[in-house]
Amino acid sequence: MKRRLLLVPALAAVALGAGGAYAAATGDDDASETPVTGSALDRASAVALGHAGGGRVTGSEAGDEQGAYEIEVTRPDGSQVDVHLDTSFRVLGTEDDGADETEN
Repeated sequence: MKRRLLLVPALAAVALGAGGAYAAATGDDDASETPVTGSALDRASAVALGHAGGGRVTGSEAGDEQGAYEIEVTRPDGSQVDVHLDTSFRVLGTEDDGADETEN
């Protein structure tokens, strides 16, 4: 009985480790992303929407590898663009869904 009780936590640890390894291997880092909130989200959204030519904000990330803020905009035609901003809310570049990043 004791062996079975010890086996369950060990299997759970292995499963969690495998899930983390899978996320790292597939680039699925959504779980570690920190969304932009509050007034920073309001300001970053306004800049990103203006730069993208309208649409709606469908995602955000604070402190990503391309800048201080990343705002995902879904345009009226359904296309998506990520707008990267610095700490002063200046556009650093954009990345169309499925395309390479462009600098401004």
